[in-house]
Amino acid sequence: MSDTKTPSSAALSTGVDLATPNTGGQLTVSPQKPPSPTLSPRQTPKRWIWAGLVALFLVAATLWYVQPWASKGLAVTVETATPAPLILVLAVNGRLAPQHLVAVKPTAAGTVTAVLVEAGAVVQQGEILAQMDASGQQAQVRQAIAGLDAGLAAQAQAEANLARAVALGGNITRTALGDARTAQQTATQEVARLTALLDQAQIGLEKYTIAAPVAGKVLSRNAEVGQVVDVTTALFSIADLGKLVVETDVDEGYAARITLGLPAVLQLKGDSAKRDGRVSFVAAQVDAATGGLAVKIAFDDPVAAPVGLTVTANIIVETQAAAIAVPRAAVITDATGAAVFVAVAGRAVRREVSVVDWPADRVQVTSGLAAGDVVIIDATGLLDGLAISVPAAAKVDP
Repeated sequence: MSDTKTPSSAALSTGVDLATPNTGGQLTVSPQKPPSPTLSPRQTPKRWIWAGLVALFLVAATLWYVQPWASKGLAVTVETATPAPLILVLAVNGRLAPQHLVAVKPTAAGTVTAVLVEAGAVVQQGEILAQMDASGQQAQVRQAIAGLDAGLAAQAQAEANLARAVALGGNITRTALGDARTAQQTATQEVARLTALLDQAQIGLEKYTIAAPVAGKVLSRNAEVGQVVDVTTALFSIADLGKLVVETDVDEGYAARITLGLPAVLQLKGDSAKRDGRVSFVAAQVDAATGGLAVKIAFDDPVAAPVGLTVTANIIVETQAAAIAVPRAAVITDATGAAVFVAVAGRAVRREVSVVDWPADRVQVTSGLAAGDVVIIDATGLLDGLAISVPAAAKVDP
C-alpha cells in the first residue's frame, strides 16, 4: 500500500491548496486572498447624499453664528448714569509747620561771644540764648554814670546855695536870690537829662544779650562764637510745637472755592491714620510768581510729628446728596463745549452737557444727562452716529 493519502473534501473547503511533496517530505501550503466585498449600486448614492446634508448643516450653523452680513460696529464699554452722593474733594500736598514761628534776630550789630542753647532745646520766655560783645556799650554806661554823678553833685551845690540865699532874707539882693533859684533849677534839669542818658545806655546794653521772646522749642541755631552779626541775621528760630498746621498752596483755578472752616482729611507721610482738620487760614491774594494761593489747615486734635513732614490733605469743598458723575475720559471738550456719547439703538449719540471741571477721576455733570442714560465711558475716536456694540462684559457700574 502507498503512504500517500488523498485530501479529503473537508480540507479543500478551507481554500487551501495541497501541492506535490517537496524534497523535505513536507507539503507546501499557499494562502488564498479573501474575496473583496462589493457594494450594491443603490448604496453608493445614499452615502454621498447624507455626507452633503451634514456639510450643508455645518455651513449654515457657522453662518448663523458669525453673521458676516451684520455690522457689529465698534466695541465700547458703557455705564448707566445713576444719581449718587457726590463729594468734591481737592487733594493737595503740604508740609507740617508750627502755627507760630519766631525768628530771633539781634537788635544791635556785634560779635557773638557765647551761645547758651542748641537746636532742639526747650526754652522759656526770657531765657538767655546767646551773648554778644558789649564792651563798647558798657563803656557808654560807665560814662553816663559818671556824668550823672557830676550832675547830682552840681545839683546839690545849687540847692545849698539857694538855701543860703533864702536864709539871708533881706540881706541879699533880689537879683542874687533869683540867680540862686535859676542855678538850682538848671542843675535839676541837668540831672534829669543825665539820668535819661544813663537809662538809654543801659537799654542799649541789654541789646547785646539775646533772650527768647517766646516759650517753645529751638528749631534752628545759626549762631556761632566769634560770628559777626547785624540786625538782619536770624540767630535762632523758636516755635510752639503743640500747635502744628499744614501749609500748602492751592492752584488759582480753585482758589475761589476755598474758604475758612472747610473740613479736610489729613494723612501724615508714613502714617496710615487719617486725621480731621479745617482750613484755618486763606491768603488774601494769589502769588503772582507761582499762581498759588497760600492756605493753612489746622488739626482738630493736636499731633506730634517733625516740622517739615509731608502731609496729604483732602479738602472737602462741597457735598451733594445726589448727583450724576461720569469718568473724565467720557467727556470731550471742543469749540462747541463739553459733550459725552450715549449708546442708543447700537449707535453712539453725541450729547451736549455741562460739567464741573474738577481735578478728579470722575466729573460731575450738571445738565445734559438723565438717570438711566447709557454713557460710553471712553469717548476717544467716537463720532456722532457711529455704529457700536456693547459686549456683555463691557458694562460697568458707575
